[in-house]
Amino acid sequence: MVAWCFSVVIALGGLLPLSAYAESELLRDAVVASDSQSEFTLPDYQKVPGIAGNLLSVGSDTLAGMTTLWVEAFKTYYPNINAQVQASGSSTAPPALTEQTAQFGAMSRAMRMREVEAFEQEHGYKPTALKVAIDAIGIFVHQDNPIKGLNFAQIDAIYSATGRCDDAPAINNWQALGVDASWAKRKIQLFGRNSVSGTYGYFKKNALCGGDFQARVNEQPGSASVVQSVASTISGIGYSGVGYRVAGVRSVPIAIQGNDYIEPSRDNILSGEYPLSRYLYVYVNKHPNKPLSPIEAEFIRFIYSAQGQALVDKDGYVPIGRTLAQQELAKVGLSERVN
Repeated sequence: MVAWCFSVVIALGGLLPLSAYAESELLRDAVVASDSQSEFTLPDYQKVPGIAGNLLSVGSDTLAGMTTLWVEAFKTYYPNINAQVQASGSSTAPPALTEQTAQFGAMSRAMRMREVEAFEQEHGYKPTALKVAIDAIGIFVHQDNPIKGLNFAQIDAIYSATGRCDDAPAINNWQALGVDASWAKRKIQLFGRNSVSGTYGYFKKNALCGGDFQARVNEQPGSASVVQSVASTISGIGYSGVGYRVAGVRSVPIAIQGNDYIEPSRDNILSGEYPLSRYLYVYVNKHPNKPLSPIEAEFIRFIYSAQGQALVDKDGYVPIGRTLAQQELAKVGLSERVN
């Protein structure tokens, strides 16, 4: 989703992230036209002759499954291409694009200003950000944890060392949140992503109001390992993309404030009601006066086709609508191919 400079507003005596409100509004705007069925009827991908060469995507672990599905499906149309996916974290995408060691940079956040500036200094123009799917950050607990929901102030008090959201006392066990269980007095085991992850940065900005994480957060190298760690730890909590839910955990409804909890359902994510919703991106190096290479152009067309967005849904994320797909294609000089 679009990166917003951190800001806060006073709300019911506490500090809440303005970006959470702004990003939800953007998602609502993206589906204003979704009343008609045609908004979600994307064109089928059509194979074209002459596509060959190498295709490399570097970046987000969150997008690893989805990007791999795209690449594997794309290779069924063009079996002679050499396509690879490297997924070590969103922060690896900007240097790969800048140094031209990859054509695509998958990111679960927007590029930071310094990353854009480094690219522009090298190439003389900015990288192009393409919104390819809608995601949400889920808060996961062990399946036996009866907690009904959490609000941003409580999440901040659990995870943060700085308490910027509400300046409330730190919460170290589930008993402090009203959980009545034999294990509730145990210290909460915290799981999260490492600092190269876009999910880490998004959660820090939006759920912790820009504050710092506690040093005892068990940082994991991938989204799946966060959720798997929670599944094996009855007093655990972790944040990860909602698409990574596995047996043994459940996602906790969350509220910006109070106990007006919102489930991370497909409808709530698509409407922007779920407060930790975001866009997922693929960045490309598109010269303003030159076309993309044929393999790059066709891969992007595939992403915005019915087949490409069906794979978004298959991987547990929310596909984008036709209007937004057309807008994103236009950014790189492409348009829908008429069936």
